[in-house]
Amino acid sequence: MAGIALTGSASGIGAATRALLEADGHRVIGVDLRDAEVIADLATPDGRSAAVSGVLDACDGVLDGYAGFAGVPATAQPPALLVTVSYFGSTAMLDGLRSALVRGDSASAVAVSSCAATIAPVDDTLVEACLAGDEPGAIALSVSGGVAYASVKLALARWVRRHAVSWAAHGVRLNALAPGNTHTPLTQVTLEDPEIGPLMREVPMPIGRWAEPAEIAAAARWMLSAGSSFMVGSVLFVDGGTDALVRPDSF
Repeated sequence: MAGIALTGSASGIGAATRALLEADGHRVIGVDLRDAEVIADLATPDGRSAAVSGVLDACDGVLDGYAGFAGVPATAQPPALLVTVSYFGSTAMLDGLRSALVRGDSASAVAVSSCAATIAPVDDTLVEACLAGDEPGAIALSVSGGVAYASVKLALARWVRRHAVSWAAHGVRLNALAPGNTHTPLTQVTLEDPEIGPLMREVPMPIGRWAEPAEIAAAARWMLSAGSSFMVGSVLFVDGGTDALVRPDSF
């Protein structure tokens, strides 16, 4: 039975997206460290392999959609988790589930980037190491904190742009979602950090507030639906206007 797979389905935006999809009548196959159909740790190659296998078994090799919400905060310890989970865990799931999506019905795949990819400082060497598939090299760079977070999210958005055309040729729409600051358990951890917390509070929010998980989930739900049927290779900012404020002449 086909369905939609979500990583990070047990909390935050992933859980909110799950709730919306299930309310629409979709079968959701969750992947998380707990409270999910597939329990797996995307920080390791073995964990990623287990996650892919678990999803493929659960969907009988056919998926109509996928969205990858699994990630770690900028304060993650060890900092290498930003590389292993947020980038390589994300791309491994996309690669591993591509064949199932090809067999699906007008399937859509959504990678979750961030507006931090465009508004925060990045380490270009880390971005290139990720895109080159060099996980040991990316880890060895020892980039941490907000710079690492923005860098891996930028690399993920570029991965989507570089692969979207070939995916579309096989009938799968591949896009990226770029949320702004959102009230989730992960961002709460970051807000409590004495160094990164104040920086997060200073991120400009033209709309005057942070997002709630359901607001980002609504965008993910649309990206996974037939309503976005002509959307390929896009990075959709759902950030309350932050990117537009910081980069008014970019589009």
